[in-house]
Formats: sequence, C-alpha cells, structure tokens
Amino acid sequence: YLSLIEKVRNKVEAIIDPEVGLSLGALGLIMNVKEIGEGLIQIDFIATSPYCPLAYSLAKAIKTVAESVEGVKKAYVYLHGHFLSERINADVNR
Repeated sequence: YLSLIEKVRNKVEAIIDPEVGLSLGALGLIMNVKEIGEGLIQIDFIATSPYCPLAYSLAKAIKTVAESVEGVKKAYVYLHGHFLSERINADVNR
C-alpha cells in the first residue's frame, strides 16, 4: 500500500523533462513532496538551470499530474532557484 505522498511522488517523478529527455526523478529535480492538509499536497522542485525555458510548463505539468492522483484535492507547486520562481509560483498556485 502506497501513501498519498508516495503515489504523488511516483507520478511527478515520472514526468519527462523534454529538454533533456529524462524523468524529473532521474534528474533529482523533485526536492520535496508533503501533505499540508487533508488532500492538500505541496511539491517543491528545482529547474535544470536558473534560466530553464521550460520551468513554467514543468510547474504546470507537476500540478496537473499531482492533482490527477486519487485523494489529492489540490496541489501547490513551488519552483526554487529560477530567476522567475516568484512569478511562476504565484501564477501556477493562484
């Protein structure tokens, strides 16, 4: 039996970064997955570079995939270490 956190982590780590063709898990980009309330998930991740052009689309993909997991009501996704982190995080989580 997998916990909700494990299910979400497995799903988001399987997302492929189209720039390099490897999964986010293989690249070690998913920093943290935690439950912050019942059915509320927070995912922290880093982009492949501070200027990664795909950071926004990766953040949206992570949110969409996480929210597709049964038991997840809402996912909050936070990008770290990117020059547009603040703007991307505000847009993805509004």
